[in-house]
Amino acid sequence: MTKKFVILVAMLLLASSMLCAQTPKYNSANGHWVPISAAFGMALASSLCGLAQGKAVSSAVEGMARNPGAAKAIQLAMLIGLAFIESLALYTLLIVFVFEK
Repeated sequence: MTKKFVILVAMLLLASSMLCAQTPKYNSANGHWVPISAAFGMALASSLCGLAQGKAVSSAVEGMARNPGAAKAIQLAMLIGLAFIESLALYTLLIVFVFEK
């Protein structure tokens, strides 16, 4: 790693701790939109994750049908991809619970 990259990472880590320490900017008058937008975000993330998982499994099954010899490699790549896709929905759920007060 270069020295510039290490300095950049250190600056980003320092800046992120300061940004996370800020208080939320919404007040009680506009606070009723937070649960609504959190639910909308979770619904959007869940639906798109479901579509992406369906497409990934469909493509993997087609690949295994065309080349049965590579089924193990395709299956491993599919499982890793499905884990990444599912993590998006889990991160969205985490954000919903963190910001819904």
